[in-house]
Amino acid sequence: MEPNEQAEEPGTTRWTSATVFPDMWTDPDADPRETDTPVTDERGMLLDYLRYYRLTLEMKCAGLDAEQLARRSAPPSTMSLLGLVRHLASGERHLRRVMTGEDAPELYRTDEDREADWTGAIADPEVVDDAWRHWRAETAATDRYLDSVTDLSTGNTGVSDFGPEGADLQLREALLGQIVEYARHCGHADLLRERVDGRVGQ
Repeated sequence: MEPNEQAEEPGTTRWTSATVFPDMWTDPDADPRETDTPVTDERGMLLDYLRYYRLTLEMKCAGLDAEQLARRSAPPSTMSLLGLVRHLASGERHLRRVMTGEDAPELYRTDEDREADWTGAIADPEVVDDAWRHWRAETAATDRYLDSVTDLSTGNTGVSDFGPEGADLQLREALLGQIVEYARHCGHADLLRERVDGRVGQ
């Protein structure tokens, strides 16, 4: 077991790899999310938060096998860490589809199974490899798009599903929405990971 383990109820052990602060995922000097690069403008801040939460997702999934990644939270929820990877890959693709009008069909979701991001997240190493391959490809494609657009007021050219009637959307809103989606699901990942092997931390 790692440093700073703490037994709770029988059969459950909470632990962290951090040695400085016991409620952290890892020590600050070892945390790849922390940089010394100052952020002084809105675009830089939004991109930095997106980078931070993407890294958080990867860290929360690190070191787990296919069964652990596919382990669901608690009935009747279908949520799992593997499902989160698939769902957030779909979210990256959705951002580009809305902003650019890119012909980018759904990765997993179908008319027959709108929850396929989650229900298809099964304990199979090939499914895990596929999920990460898609997620990395989609984040890279999103980054290429973001590198090509500097004006945060750039509007969507694809169909927006923002709000009940759809709406015009600026890039700043789409980016903020993507950050919110990651932040929300990284909170889920905190609990999912702790349930899998007891590891805690931000």
